[in-house]
Amino acid sequence: MEFTKVIKERYSVRKYKPDMIWDDELNRILEAGMVSPTGCNYQPQRIYVLKSDEAIAKIRSLSRCAFDAPVVLLIALDETADWKSPLEADCRAGIQDVSIVADHMMLAAWDIGIGSCWVNYFKPSEVKEAFDLPENETPILLMTLGYPADDAEPLKLHYESKDMTEIVKVL
Repeated sequence: MEFTKVIKERYSVRKYKPDMIWDDELNRILEAGMVSPTGCNYQPQRIYVLKSDEAIAKIRSLSRCAFDAPVVLLIALDETADWKSPLEADCRAGIQDVSIVADHMMLAAWDIGIGSCWVNYFKPSEVKEAFDLPENETPILLMTLGYPADDAEPLKLHYESKDMTEIVKVL
């Protein structure tokens, strides 16, 4: 699919078919995340693929926003692996890096007919404990993945973009 079409047509899918996505499709999505730019190419993202019945049941108990997706990516930040600015102690690239990785994977998924939704509706400490993540890793987001249900559709707000003049300032 043409890139502009992918970014314009993609929406957050909240209703999925029960069919499991193919491993080669999942690998294409994960590869898009692996080639995403990160600060100094430190690649602080840690991606956990939740697709076993046990893992899916666990994540559904921790977030009501799993939307019955057959696959959920738990994307964490390795706090010891992100780029840190030498100019300012609080300036780190980890959250931005993980966000870029997630965005690339969502667009790659849509390009091959797989829907996704970025989910922040969970308690990171509970997810970290439930999946026994290492001390240095912090869950940042969940990404649902699957084939959109036949009646899946974007939320009404999806079509309500602000005017560019409200967002963009040319200096």
